[in-house]
Amino acid sequence: MDINARLNELQPEMLEALKKLVSIKSVEDTPAPGAPYGKGAAECLKAALDLSAKMGFKTYNMDGHLGWAEYGEGDEMVAVLGHLDVVPEGTGWTKCKPYEPVVADGRLYGRGTVDDKGPVVSALFGLKALADEGWKPSRRVRVLFGCNEETGSDDMKYYMENGGEVPVCGFTPDGSYPLINGEKGIAITTYEKKLVQRGDWKLLSIHGGSASNIVPAKAVAEIACPEDVSVLAELKYPEHVHITPTETGLHIEAEGVSAHGSLPEKGENAIGRLCLFLKQLPLSGDAADAIALIADKIGMDVHGEGFDIALEDELSGLLSFNLGVIDCDEGKVLPARRAGEPEEYQGATALRMTINYRWPVTFHFEDCGPKLNAALEQAGWKVLDERTDEALYCPADSELVQKLLAVYEKHTGDKSGAICIGGGTYAKSIPNILAFGPGFPDEELKEHEPDEFMDLEHFYLNARIYADAIRALAE
Repeated sequence: MDINARLNELQPEMLEALKKLVSIKSVEDTPAPGAPYGKGAAECLKAALDLSAKMGFKTYNMDGHLGWAEYGEGDEMVAVLGHLDVVPEGTGWTKCKPYEPVVADGRLYGRGTVDDKGPVVSALFGLKALADEGWKPSRRVRVLFGCNEETGSDDMKYYMENGGEVPVCGFTPDGSYPLINGEKGIAITTYEKKLVQRGDWKLLSIHGGSASNIVPAKAVAEIACPEDVSVLAELKYPEHVHITPTETGLHIEAEGVSAHGSLPEKGENAIGRLCLFLKQLPLSGDAADAIALIADKIGMDVHGEGFDIALEDELSGLLSFNLGVIDCDEGKVLPARRAGEPEEYQGATALRMTINYRWPVTFHFEDCGPKLNAALEQAGWKVLDERTDEALYCPADSELVQKLLAVYEKHTGDKSGAICIGGGTYAKSIPNILAFGPGFPDEELKEHEPDEFMDLEHFYLNARIYADAIRALAE
């Protein structure tokens, strides 16, 4: 069976298939009948299923949430989990228009080429090459086409809640090589504290950050204060904190360094820096308490030390902690009053912050989340919203890990072992799946960025790797 020779013959078809999928704008949009994530995602799913049917695979559309191509017989199923939805195109494209793919410099440029349409096509054609050579697996192979990975993975929740078959094993081509066998647990929690202010110095507003999983590079506060601000002369001014007088008081801005929330140590949190300075001002009451807590318990820390939750293991390192968003505006109040709150809090200004923290793979939410929530609730904060995603870990000596690493080594010569990461991948959305490619070590990847591209040499190499991985898992 010469799978590589067959894949070489299929390369022109592979490229055209990827171009067609990339040309469809599959960003989440307004739901419609049969299109729960918008017409673009539904159109792209139909195109993938039509392609799969043309290849001779059985296909199924699960109410527009996802679909799949299936090959072989058997009671057990091996899954390849990919997704067809993409993030918005943004600005700054120079190589092509986002949905008009162009081949240049040995690359195919366009939104979704590497995340995740290119890897999906590689896996699908890897399976086709196996089928064309008459391969008869002992387990069925199902290539799943998700449509909502970028905005919550509701597609796979729908799959699991509506009788979707659980694979015995499989991989998602939506991560990196050699293989990701561990992903930290993640919690995204929004807290609220109501503020009543009576002093001469008042916090009028504070804003910082755009998403919980990004270290904020900028945070600003508006302070009302008396004309006499001589107290400022006695304060310590951290680097990258700037003060500008306004008609009502002071505009204070802090600069930071952006980084991904899974690696907060690579950034500098502007919100923490701002609060460390604001703590020195003669604020009073709830505002003073709130700012002091953020300054003292969080500040520039990145591992949750202030709340005594800096968990660590040898596999994935320290817990990562990121105060990603803060928001408060005196003009925006909450008219509702919760049971048991003092009368004075009715209509009070609401200060909200969202924290994104990720615990090591051998721990659980119960090891850190309750302690953090209790500390904040004791200080007068309420949990408004909390989303958790438990850690994923598959032991390095497991059969799934060993088989996938052996395939990778065969094609690359790289004997590196599996890795644990702080980020989360599509692998968490259904059981028995690990992230396997498409990113090679030290490869430049521009997913979610302008001029996203798929290296064509790697595009075809992925097909060979995925064909062998499917065969290894399903035979």
